[in-house]
Amino acid sequence: MTSPSVRRPPADGAGSSRADDPTDADGAGERQGGAAGALARISPQSAVPAPERARGTLPARRPSGGRTAPRARGCDVAGLRPAGLAGSSGLAGAAGLAGTAGLAGTAGLAGSFGLSGAPVRSGVSGLPVDLAEVTAAAGRLGGVARRTRVVPAAGSLTGHVGAPVWLKCEHEQHTGSFKLRGAFNRIATAGPRARARGVVAASAGNHAQGVAFAAARFGVAATIFVPEGANPAKVARTRALGARVEHVPGGVDAALRAADAYAAASGGLLVHPFDDVAVIAGQATIGLELLEQVPELSTVIVGVGGGGLLSGLAVVLRGLRPDVRVIGVQAAAAPAFASSFHTGRRLVVPPGAAGTGAGSGTDAGQAGAATGTVADGMAVGAPGRLTLALAERLVDDVVTVDEDAFWEAMVALRRSGHRVEPAGAAGVAALLRMPELAGGVTAVVLSGGNLDPAVDTRVAALAAGASAGARTNTPG
Repeated sequence: MTSPSVRRPPADGAGSSRADDPTDADGAGERQGGAAGALARISPQSAVPAPERARGTLPARRPSGGRTAPRARGCDVAGLRPAGLAGSSGLAGAAGLAGTAGLAGTAGLAGSFGLSGAPVRSGVSGLPVDLAEVTAAAGRLGGVARRTRVVPAAGSLTGHVGAPVWLKCEHEQHTGSFKLRGAFNRIATAGPRARARGVVAASAGNHAQGVAFAAARFGVAATIFVPEGANPAKVARTRALGARVEHVPGGVDAALRAADAYAAASGGLLVHPFDDVAVIAGQATIGLELLEQVPELSTVIVGVGGGGLLSGLAVVLRGLRPDVRVIGVQAAAAPAFASSFHTGRRLVVPPGAAGTGAGSGTDAGQAGAATGTVADGMAVGAPGRLTLALAERLVDDVVTVDEDAFWEAMVALRRSGHRVEPAGAAGVAALLRMPELAGGVTAVVLSGGNLDPAVDTRVAALAAGASAGARTNTPG
């Protein structure tokens, strides 16, 4: 398939701040109006531009060690060797996180990823987020974020895809999701005067917990706006971490607007869930860990909502290992990022507008009901401007999966000992539907494990039934 020509969204506004921007010390929280820039709005009654990958026109599996033509135009990936690419692992000596900047103990990347001397430089030119910011973020997260383990997937999944599959267990992170990394890094890079006015955020639940956790570490107040009907377990944990939670009619996008208005009125520091340089750099530290943990890595598959994790991983992987394919996965019922990626312009696609029978999707909140998808963590109506621009240059593909695939993936993971929420299981769901996505050694990021109680109960029952059925059908 020929990649569509892309009209890049404007880079100003959201995400325009750099990490450690000195203006953060004196200014109020950044305004990150997600509605700014050119957007095409798609009503629930309109036809949603369906990604070709979701229509079954996938390319043949890439041979291990090869690479399809990159999406990026004008990316210079020369000059990476000084950053420490060595052998098949691509990481040695000065490329790693070590010494005073490294992630020590349970949080850290020690030894082969050190940050001594000059910062690691990206070989991909002109990016608003670079490897120097990612490695600096890794240093800030030392002693804060867990360096989550990587484990082999069950043999049934490996056999299904015909390639080794590794699972990056971010559902075992503090607060139960990767979101802690970006939230903490954003708050850490703000000046103390900006933090003292309190932090403000909007979230379906996982980012809320990350912000609340980080705010508590810095001893500052946090106000979080969540959609009505948000996962009650996520809301309860956010409150337990000391944050004030405000429910907002509508979905995640309505919560974002409310948070933006509140930050503007109160002078609080707005911590955007995805469209911010420091947030993306924090999420990207997962990529540094993956390259150390799976040195023979060939493909990375990760769920995508607003795009912070996907774009951050792509910055690291395209900079240090340009041979690694990066693939995002989104719910077919909430395909704003996938549709935008494939049409080449930033679209508004209300969750549920894809015609899943879940209603109009304009009043998001209940997973699988008003959000249009059980994967509430990725039910975002529009991608970030910054994250989409990065994906257009660095990501190989974004695919969509049906609702049943999320349930099947959660059940399969539960049977192998992983309690993962729907959005966190997106990568496995994609491999169940499209095994050809796995080209060579593949890593899937299990991005979160904060399940809605009703979803958790159903997954447990389905997993128990599947296990009983397997025992019954096993020859004696």
